[in-house]
Amino acid sequence: MQNPQKIAVIGSGLVGTLLAIYLKKMGHTVHVFDRSPDMRTVEFSGRSINLVMSERGWRALEGVGLQDEIRKIGIPVDKRAIHLQDRKLNYQYYGKDGEAIFSLSRSVLNRKMIDLAEEAGVEFKFEHKIWDVSLADATLYMGETEQGAWQELKYDKVFGADGAFSRIRHRMQRQSMFDYSQEFMKIGYKELHIPANPDRTHKIDKNSLHIWPRGQFMLMALANLDGSFTCTLFMPFEGENSFEALQEEHQLVDFFAKYFPDTKEVIPDLVEDFFKNPTSYLVIMKCFPWTYEDKVALIGDSAHAIVPFYGQGMNAGFEDITILAEMIAKYGDDWKTIFEAYQNERKPNADAIAELSRRNFVEMSTKTADEKFLLQKKIEKWFSDKHPDKWLPLYSRVTFSTHSYSEALALGDFQNKIMDEIMAMPDIENTWDSETVENKIIQLLNAKVH
Repeated sequence: MQNPQKIAVIGSGLVGTLLAIYLKKMGHTVHVFDRSPDMRTVEFSGRSINLVMSERGWRALEGVGLQDEIRKIGIPVDKRAIHLQDRKLNYQYYGKDGEAIFSLSRSVLNRKMIDLAEEAGVEFKFEHKIWDVSLADATLYMGETEQGAWQELKYDKVFGADGAFSRIRHRMQRQSMFDYSQEFMKIGYKELHIPANPDRTHKIDKNSLHIWPRGQFMLMALANLDGSFTCTLFMPFEGENSFEALQEEHQLVDFFAKYFPDTKEVIPDLVEDFFKNPTSYLVIMKCFPWTYEDKVALIGDSAHAIVPFYGQGMNAGFEDITILAEMIAKYGDDWKTIFEAYQNERKPNADAIAELSRRNFVEMSTKTADEKFLLQKKIEKWFSDKHPDKWLPLYSRVTFSTHSYSEALALGDFQNKIMDEIMAMPDIENTWDSETVENKIIQLLNAKVH
C-alpha cells in the first residue's frame, strides 16, 4: 500500500472518474474538479458519439471490480451492418463467435461512473474552474474568471484528465523541451438520432454497428438501451458533399434521399436534428512529456486525443490507468519513477492508435463497400480460424486483445503486405479458400521469421 496522498484529478469525464476510483481504492484522498455543472443534472447537447467498450476498457474496469455494473448499461455489438446506396444490406462479423464490442451512451456511462466514484468515497467539485497549476508543487489556481482573483489549492499530486484542450497541459506546454502538435481533420461530425418504436424496441438491428459508407462521407449508428440509436454523420466541412453544401432544408432532404435512401423511414426528425445540433470538430493531439517530476501527470485525451474511427479513445484512456496502476504496484512510493515508466510505456502506443484510428476512416467510409476488400477480410478470417497461432486480424488484435497498439500497427502493416500478394493471385475470387492460398500465406509468414 502506498503512503496516502492528497490528489486532485482535473476533469470528471470517463478517464478522470475511473482514475479517481483507482486512486481512492489505493487509500488516497481524491478530489475531482470540473468547470461544468454535474452532468447528472443536465441534458446532453447533441454532440456525442456513442462509445464502444472493448477488451482494454473491460480490463481497466475489472481492476476495480466494476465490469458487471457497466455491462448492464451496454448493448453487445458483434458485427457491422453495411448499408449500400442501392438499399442492399451486408453484415460483417467481428472476431470469433461470441466476441462483441459494447455500445454505450456516453452520458449514461459517465453519469454511472460518477455515481460509482462517489460510492467509493471520491469527492467531486463541480462548477470549480481551474485555470492554472504550479508544476513544481502541485498547487491549483481556481477562480470565477481567468483574469479575476484566484484561490490557491495545495495538493501532493495533480492529474490532468481534462481533455484535448486541457488547462493542465497548457501549463506544461510553456516549459522548454515540451513537444506538442494539434491537427484538425477536414471532416466534422453531427449527431442525428433514430427514435425507438412505440413499444421501445429498436427500428433496426441493435447488435450491429450500422455504417452507410459513401467514400468521402459516411453515416453510422449505434444502439441505446431505450430503443433509440445515436447516429453520427461524418463529412467534410467544405466541398461538393459537405456541411457547407447543406444550408437549406430541401438540400438536406434531397441529399439524404440520394445517398441514404433507407433512412427515410427511421430518421423522422432529420431536418430538426440536423439544423439544431452543432457541427463538431475532430482533432488529433500529441504531446510529450506527459509528466512533470513526481507532481503532475496527463492522462487520456489530455495526453493523446485521437479521432473516433477505431472506437478506441475511451479504451486507450482506460488502458493508461491500467498501466499507471501496474507501475504503482511495481514502484510503490517512488512517484517519479512511476510517472517516468508510465509515460514511456504509453507514448508509443498512443501514437500507434492515433495512426490506426486515422486510417480506419478510409476503411469504414470506402472499403467496407468494396468487394475486393470484403474478400480480403474473408480470407483473413478463414486463415485465422485455421491457424489462430499464426494470424490474428488487425481489428481483433486492437479490439479483442490487450496486445500493444504499437505491435498491432507494425503487424497490421506486415499482414497487409502479405494480403496484397494474395489478392494479386490469379483467380483469387474462386480459389480463396484453397490449399494453394493457405500454403502461400504460410510461406510469406515464414519468410519474415527467417
